[in-house]
Amino acid sequence: MAEGDADDKIRVRLWDGPTRLIHWALVVLVGVSWWTHEIGRMDWHRWSGYTVLALLVFRIFWGFAGGTTARFASFLKGPGAVAAYARTLFKPGSAALPGHNPLGGWSVLAMLLALVCQVTFGLFAVDVDGIESGPFSQYVSFDLGRRFAEWHELSFNILLALIALHILAVVFYLVVKRDNLIAAMVTGRRLMASEPKEIRFAPWWMAVVGIAIAAVVAYVVMKGGRL
Repeated sequence: MAEGDADDKIRVRLWDGPTRLIHWALVVLVGVSWWTHEIGRMDWHRWSGYTVLALLVFRIFWGFAGGTTARFASFLKGPGAVAAYARTLFKPGSAALPGHNPLGGWSVLAMLLALVCQVTFGLFAVDVDGIESGPFSQYVSFDLGRRFAEWHELSFNILLALIALHILAVVFYLVVKRDNLIAAMVTGRRLMASEPKEIRFAPWWMAVVGIAIAAVVAYVVMKGGRL
């Protein structure tokens, strides 16, 4: 699970495959969703949105059933823990934590919630002509559907702001704390002083259960709530 390193640290496995795949898939799909909207390919835009929805359902499931570092309970800390960690931010020699730190954990939750809002608003959104609409737009009035479209755009702008903050944080950790978070999310491994004993990973069949749940939810939503 751990590999030796030249500076007396060890490379510890922290992030499982599903967590890393979802992270990078969402990075790509947010860009795809923006691009398809910009060029007017709303058919592709909808498929991108359904895929994001499936990934979000799986990530929420994985936040309760996944491995230690993927679980919300492991990285969503109280105000005291957040404040204590914030005091160590400008100390390059501070030890890396196993998984998301208290500040990063809330950042992850904020981006997930922004994505949930983005997808949900899109499901009910109606365009100006009433032609391009979300699969649940039939359940709301035209005026409310237009309002959902405005919220859909607003939530995307909020998401962009959160992404910008996330990128700044990654650069900060690389420059100030000498901690390459990008490499860790690619390889799943991170340099640490010792191997955490509390890290556990979920069995493969649990991921299969999550995939099945995500696929069913995405299919039902795509059909407008009908099986």
